[in-house]
Amino acid sequence: MEIDYSNIKVIGFDADDTLWVNETYFRDAEEAFGKLLSKFETKNQIDQELFKMELKNLPIYGYGIKGFVLSMVELALELSNNTVSNTTIKAILDIGKDMINKPVELLDGVESVLKTLSVSYRLIVITKGDLLDQERKLKQSGLLDYFHHIEVVSDKKEENYSNLLNHLNIDPATFLMVGNSLKSDILPLINIRAQAVHVPFHTTWIHEQVTEQETNGKAYKTVQQLSDLLPFLK
Repeated sequence: MEIDYSNIKVIGFDADDTLWVNETYFRDAEEAFGKLLSKFETKNQIDQELFKMELKNLPIYGYGIKGFVLSMVELALELSNNTVSNTTIKAILDIGKDMINKPVELLDGVESVLKTLSVSYRLIVITKGDLLDQERKLKQSGLLDYFHHIEVVSDKKEENYSNLLNHLNIDPATFLMVGNSLKSDILPLINIRAQAVHVPFHTTWIHEQVTEQETNGKAYKTVQQLSDLLPFLK
């Protein structure tokens, strides 16, 4: 399906797993957490229960590493019937601190693409997650100068996008969102009559996955890396 991008004036970018590596660190943390609690339950069961705990806590803690760590602590207490050692709790907290202190690893070609697109388009960042953590990563990324606006949102639903675009006086018909999550970065935009380009990351959190039925008939482009944007946006 041919999509016309000639009206695009503003391009929004997701941050985690679109501009830099993020989800990989969560998978590593889950692996370490599973080993810490291996005497209480199987790895597969721990993974399943942690996912359930994260979903239960999302309305309370929101997205990001801090909420993830609190969910790990709560699950450790639950699986151990409140007998988990202080040493294990400290190890869980250390997993979280290690995640927060990871260096920002830009994905291939990100800065070059932003530099090129910033000449012709207004660029903004729209990302979920913990405000302090996302601000830190953006500062360390060296990419701040390419963006006109940074928005850390509690969620990425149609209402969140509509409110933000209205606040920034952006007509949805002139807006393009670029991101790795079909659920958060693509489908909500199409539903408010904006455009979206999907750039898949090699691993996706289960909560962000969608069914083929949900994407059926939706007009969006998928590219394998950010540099593939340039041929149709120059």
